[in-house]
Amino acid sequence: MPLTSPQGDRIIAVFGGTGFLGRRVVRQLRSHEFTVRIVSRHPARGNTSLNDSGSKILAAAADIHDEQSIRVAIGGAYGVVNAVSLYIERGSETFHSVHVDAAARLARLAHETGVQRLVHLSGIGADAASSSSYIRSRGEGERAVRDAFPGATLIRPAVMFGNDDAFLNTILKLLRRLPAYPMFGSGSTRLQPAHVEDVGEAIARAIERDDTRGAVIECGGPRVYSYQELLQTAAQAADLRPRLMPVPFAVWHALARTAEILSNPPLTRNQVELMEIDSVASHDSLGFTELGIWPRSVEQTLEEIA
Repeated sequence: MPLTSPQGDRIIAVFGGTGFLGRRVVRQLRSHEFTVRIVSRHPARGNTSLNDSGSKILAAAADIHDEQSIRVAIGGAYGVVNAVSLYIERGSETFHSVHVDAAARLARLAHETGVQRLVHLSGIGADAASSSSYIRSRGEGERAVRDAFPGATLIRPAVMFGNDDAFLNTILKLLRRLPAYPMFGSGSTRLQPAHVEDVGEAIARAIERDDTRGAVIECGGPRVYSYQELLQTAAQAADLRPRLMPVPFAVWHALARTAEILSNPPLTRNQVELMEIDSVASHDSLGFTELGIWPRSVEQTLEEIA
């Protein structure tokens, strides 16, 4: 049952609140009348459009690797959202250090300081036994968070899209530019893309409901596509007729390995690894439906951006 007490006196500290998903989490929490504390190394970045509610949006500078700054940032908070993620490893910033060590540190400190609700962002397909360092770190991170904060709510989104994303927009750009579009493998990998605003709303609703304590919530959109079907859907929205060309995953891995030498690689090995597995919500987990959310479709967003 949803909480009946006012939310405005309850502070939710959002780590990673300036990112693609984090900005939506902040906005949706505010729409549910929580007071939000944006926690990041640069807390004001990317949120100027949100700061229209006076003191209802706060800011705190903290490093998720630094215990003392975390303690200060979560002081007095009712809930914590960990939306920090890493997609490219650089030096000491590794998948394990961010998705496992830092996540466990935040969960432990949240528990020790009396935080009532913790939402940890992971991803569909997280697997501690995976050979992929990225996917494995997501699974190990979930386990470490649960060990430190047993009532944590795990949110596993499918690949996320939105009007300003790097997913659908990149697909459309490449479809327009390339004479033949190289597909990951045969194009048979199944995807269930979720709108980033819907995932943000799911997080806000999870925090205000008691029955989501300790739950796993998998956020998948209204339709499951094969990768090839998704490309065809995007092409149709843009009135394009591309030639789709299967490319073996071994080739993609070689290309990604070379690309990662660049400071801002257009392709990484973890992206290739993610495209080798299906990203579809499980029927055994809670999802948008149980939260009363009717998720937006890829087609709707394509109409707006194509």
